[in-house]
Amino acid sequence: MGYVDGFVLPVPKTNLQAYRRMAQKAGKLWREHGALDYKECAGDDLNTKMGVPFSKNSKAKSGETVIFAYIVFKSRAHRDRVNAKLMKDPRITGMCASKGMPFDAERMAYGGFKVFVDA
Repeated sequence: MGYVDGFVLPVPKTNLQAYRRMAQKAGKLWREHGALDYKECAGDDLNTKMGVPFSKNSKAKSGETVIFAYIVFKSRAHRDRVNAKLMKDPRITGMCASKGMPFDAERMAYGGFKVFVDA
């Protein structure tokens, strides 16, 4: 049924445009290496009354918003192959090594998920 890598991270609102440029480049690279889809979504309605708001769960500070993102693959094995190729690509390793990252990578929540409902 598929496999998805997902992540949630707080990003300072002042860094959103820099983050968007980085995410657009990253998305192109993931797709180039075989990912089926790549989406990054910026928080818009985070003051919910139901459940735990993403802003609270991600410990977003004043002046930050939350990014919710996912990358779609055929399977976990496909994800592993795509990510192995991607991590050898100097364009992504250079981007990740940059000291000017527009977010704090240590605050990112990340995981791989089996798709079990595809309605």
